Formats: sequence, structure tokens, C-alpha cells
Amino acid sequence: MSQAAADPAPAGVEIAPGVRVIGPVRPGYEQVLTPEALAFVGLLERRFSPERRRLLTARADRQDRLDRGELPAFLPETERVRRGNWKVQPPPADLRDRRVEITGPVERKMIINALNCGANVFMADFEDSLSPTWSNVIEGQINLKDTVAGSISYSDPATGKDYSVGEKPATLVVRPRGWHLEEAHVLVDGAPVSAALFDFALYLVHNGNALRARGSGPYFYLPKLENHREARLWAEVITAGEEHLGLPHGTVRVTVLIETILAAFEMDEILYELRDFATGLNCGRWDYIFSFIKKFRNRPDFVLPDRNAVTMTVPFLRAYSLLLIRTCHKRGAHAMGGMAAFIPIRSDAAANEAALGNVRKDKEREAGDGHDGTWVAHPGLVAIAREVFDAHMPGPDQLDRMREDVHVTPKDLLAVPEGKVTEEGVRNNIRVAIQYLEAWLGGNGCVPLYNLMEDAATAEICRSQIWQWLRHGAELADGRKLDEALLRILLDEELATLRRTLGEERFTQGHFAEATQLFLDVTTAPAFVDFLTEPAYRRLCAAGG
Repeated sequence: MSQAAADPAPAGVEIAPGVRVIGPVRPGYEQVLTPEALAFVGLLERRFSPERRRLLTARADRQDRLDRGELPAFLPETERVRRGNWKVQPPPADLRDRRVEITGPVERKMIINALNCGANVFMADFEDSLSPTWSNVIEGQINLKDTVAGSISYSDPATGKDYSVGEKPATLVVRPRGWHLEEAHVLVDGAPVSAALFDFALYLVHNGNALRARGSGPYFYLPKLENHREARLWAEVITAGEEHLGLPHGTVRVTVLIETILAAFEMDEILYELRDFATGLNCGRWDYIFSFIKKFRNRPDFVLPDRNAVTMTVPFLRAYSLLLIRTCHKRGAHAMGGMAAFIPIRSDAAANEAALGNVRKDKEREAGDGHDGTWVAHPGLVAIAREVFDAHMPGPDQLDRMREDVHVTPKDLLAVPEGKVTEEGVRNNIRVAIQYLEAWLGGNGCVPLYNLMEDAATAEICRSQIWQWLRHGAELADGRKLDEALLRILLDEELATLRRTLGEERFTQGHFAEATQLFLDVTTAPAFVDFLTEPAYRRLCAAGG
């Protein structure tokens, strides 16, 4: 190959009318950045982003009301939906049994390993576990296109080991980015395109008909919805996509992550808006905790204790989980459990046994309550999750467990857990947030830290807790109040420890200075930053990512 052919094509290429790619179009990118695909991106952006922007403005208006003391409640205007006797469409055959689902970014080796690991479903993620560099996003679309075509393979340059997909891979589901994010490298009529529409459009155009031809379909996980109007917008986008490709109505299927406190009050309504496409709801527990902090950030009576004290057994999370099961089963939809963030600890047998015991306990709670499946973050946890669900769920699901004994009130969903804020809790949040941000700014959005798999959602908990504790002068267990001066002392100490642990070269050549500044920006700002990934993405783009 000549040097000219190997170099990136000039940025700022108009590939479809009014759709300009300003990220580099490297060799191979033309596989997914086709005129047809980008014309569809333009169609969706022009038709649906005005409503998307209106809904984002409505989020800000709702936050103003919450700040003034309003509390969420079940909507009186949609009571007929909650009381109605409707159901979603039955799931397609390859989503009938989803007892174990694994998630991970759309990296080539990760995709192959996840498809082969024995899980029923693999959620390929463009969202919380992906650092959305231009190369990660576009190469991720190429990887998924190759997966659907049956041609994906990988040869590890470090080991020489070859990877390919086995005979019985997991069912593929894709998570696009949320409504709030934009893809800065693609402009439609001069403005950045919605990242959600971009991710959805490229995957659907390149794979929708091929998936249907082999008896499957384009399946999606929809993140971070806050209400049923946002779900309605997705229903309209999906319908437009099916019509554009000539797919029968209902070919696209979706599972919605209930990972915001406001969405928990509208589960029925969200399923109703998506009833032709929905197969279930998922307990997105980490983002849900983050949302709880974010929405009530200005209320001193909603301050949460240390992150490790906010488990799924605390009342507000238990109520949310049980309500999701009851709601889903009433509507014939799968109620998916949440993520087990533990990862195997090969260097310490005793710690590994304890971690696996925690995973088992978590999955036994989910299966015993009536969930139809669960999430794991590591292939090493698939067997234990499957063992638990096999024992509790001999059939493909538990839809016959109606859980009519469950009665959840707004008070239950808003019950603030008891517990302390400790110095170690502050330090742990600093350690995790700094190291995660450093990796994210370097292009890696899925990071094993302290025997847990951390992603953007858990980093959001860490930084939002510190902002909340600073805002309300939280008293530590030893009697001190957390203020900015103490935070900076603890931060300096943790950075010094990281420098010693990682080594001077790794520390200075990494992104720790940028990560530290971003961390301070979002934890000490007078106004809460809604999503950590928005200022982080601006830094990523400014650095050429």
C-alpha cells in the first residue's frame, strides 16, 4: 500500500447531501460511512432531533421543579395506561430465553469472546463502556457489520492467538448512546448529529435486512430514558427506520434500561409507547443510583452514604427492582436483572471466593424475586449466573410470576438509605473516578479497578457523590465536614499513591493531569454538571479523539 493510500482522507467530506463527516475517513471506514447510510442519518436527524432537543429542554424544566421541592409521582394523566389490559408483543425466538446476558464495548476481540462465552445475549455497547473516540465508534460499527455477516475474526498481535466466533454464539443486542449526546464528527446541515440516531441508523442500515434474513433481527437496548415521551420518540424513530428499509413493523425489538429515578414512575407508560417493539425492561442499577443523586442533588435530605453501602437490598432499590418485575410480567415483558460488577480475582483465591459468593447472592435474589435474566460484566461469571437461574427458572422465563403481592408507593421509591459518609468512601470515589477518567480520555471506557468492572455509570456515582457531599457539607464518620480543602488534601494523597503504585513513567505519560482537572471541574463546580461524559467528550475531541 502506498503512503498516500495509508494516510487518512481529508476531513470535512460531504458524503450525502447536507451530511458532512469531519472526522478522518480512514481506509475501511467507507464500509459503514456509505452515502445510503449517511443519507438515512440525515433523514432521521432532520425529522426527529427538533423533538429530541425539546425533550432535553423539558428535562431541564423538570429539574428546576425538583430543585424547588417537587417530588416524582405516578402520573394521573396516564392512569388509564397503568390500569389497561394491554401487553407487548411476544419476544422473537432468539430473545425468548435471556437468563444470562454479558455486556461490553464494541471492540473486536471483546465481541468474539462475548459471543463465545456461553451467555444467551451479548449487549454490544456504544454507550457507558465505550470511550466514544471517532475510531472506536466507526470501527465498532465495522466490527458489528462483520459479526452479522459471519466474517468477524481477530489475530492478537501480542500473542499470535486467533479468535473466531463459534457455532452457537450469543444473540446480539446493540446499545446506542443516549438522547443527550451528540456525535461531533458528523454534521447534518452544519450541526452535530444526535449520537443516538447516528449509532442506530448505521447499525440498522447495514444489518437490519441481513439479520432478518437469518431469522433474527436488529435488537437494541435503549439507555437513560427519563419518561414515556422520550420512549415515544424512539418508537417513532424505529417505525421510520423499518419503513425506510422495508422491514415488517415490529422487526426491530428493544429492551429499555430503567436507569433513571423518573423512569421508575413511568414503567408502564414506557412499555406502552414501545409496545410493538419492546421485549422487556432492565434494572440499570448503577445509572439509577447516579440518577437518584443527580435529580435530588440540591436537597440535603437526599444525601446518600458511601457508594458501597448502597446495595440492591436497600429499600429504595429493592422497591424499584420488585416494581419492575411486577410491571413487566403484567405486560408480558422480560424483567432483566442488573449488572454484577465483580470480576474474577486470579491472584487471591480467598478474595475470589468472596467475590463469587457476592455474585451468587445477588443472582439468587434476582432469580428468587422473579427476574427473567441478569447481567454480568465478565465471561468468568457466566457459569455462576447460569447455575443460579437454571436452579430457579427451569423454563425460558418467569413471566407466570405476576408478583401481585408487590405494592410500591412513591415513598418506597424515594426512601433515602441510612449509612455513613466515611473518609475511605471519599478516597475510593476519588481513586475510581480519576483512574476511570484517565482511561476514558485514553480511549478505554471499560476499566477493571479494585476487582470491579467500572464504566461511565459507576464513575458518575463517584463524582456526583462528592459533589453532593461538598454541596451539603456532609459530616464524615469521624466528625469532620467534607469541604473543598479536605477534598484537595485527600486527592493529592491519592494521586501520590497512584504515582508510586503505577510508576513515574506510566503516571506522567498517561492522562492523569487532564483527568484530575476534569474531576475537580465537575466536583467543585457551583452548578451540577448533568453528565460527566459531556465535558469529557469535549476534551476527547479537542485532543483529536
